[in-house]
Amino acid sequence: MKIKFSSLLLALVLLAGHAAAQIDHKDRFTFFMANDLGRNGYYDQKPIAATMGRMAEEIGPEFIVAAGDVHHFEGVRSTEDPLWMTNFELIYDHPELMIPWYAIAGNHEYRNNVQACIDYTQKSARWNMPARYYTKAFDEEGTTVRIVWIDTTPLIDKYRNDKEDYPQAGLQDMDRQLQWLDSVLTAAKEDWVLVFGHHPIYADTDKNDSERTDMQQRVGSILKRHNVDFYGCGHIHNFQYIKRADGGNVDYLVNTSASLSRQVKPVEGTQYCSSEPGFSVFAINAQDMKVYLVNRNGEVLYTITRTQQ
Repeated sequence: MKIKFSSLLLALVLLAGHAAAQIDHKDRFTFFMANDLGRNGYYDQKPIAATMGRMAEEIGPEFIVAAGDVHHFEGVRSTEDPLWMTNFELIYDHPELMIPWYAIAGNHEYRNNVQACIDYTQKSARWNMPARYYTKAFDEEGTTVRIVWIDTTPLIDKYRNDKEDYPQAGLQDMDRQLQWLDSVLTAAKEDWVLVFGHHPIYADTDKNDSERTDMQQRVGSILKRHNVDFYGCGHIHNFQYIKRADGGNVDYLVNTSASLSRQVKPVEGTQYCSSEPGFSVFAINAQDMKVYLVNRNGEVLYTITRTQQ
């Protein structure tokens, strides 16, 4: 058994190294994106965490975007909730993952104490969630990048109206957040502008259609008006890269689950889709942005390339 385990570990290390060699990261601003993580290490969460660590050794990401649902299934009760250990700290324990994690809440966090996710920023050396929505500019490797993290659960009526399961969603000022988003994008002058939320604007899913239509009307219209480069999200537990004529010039990525994935089929505008679990790697310079969709074994499944307009 020990021999078999050692052989498997060696194979995974070699696969991760091979994938890292496929990723053009030299002289680029790099970061990872992971979401729909928290299942106490079960399903594929631990193997994916290990792959992320091994690839980080080669790539050296600046940070990780944690796009919601870090805590299945009922969120966290407080900053002392044991789930912080079993969903996050003890799973992503590789030394190269001890970097900033910029997080947002997903719908599962909204089933409990979202404020605890914000407050955990003061307890953790790497967890960063200064507010329910926020923005940060980066100037690395001669490239400027504006990233905007939005709080999508309160932007969807399905959650706003469900006072039993999502009591905090309807208490948030939706119009204030949308006005803030519009103002941030109006002022953005960086080379690249990326927006991350938990819920998709376009996607194949069996979830209620109103989730997408609410996001299209409230968020999609703003992203199109400001010619945003990229919108990334999670929630659906599979990879979907979508470009649509009615979606403006925005590249839309549904990032797969970093634990339990689901089946997927192409829809209007689908350029690529996969039901494999994993994460994404962003590698950006002044000329182009590459997003590598990586599975649990560290294999690059697909590469999105966006050239500077």
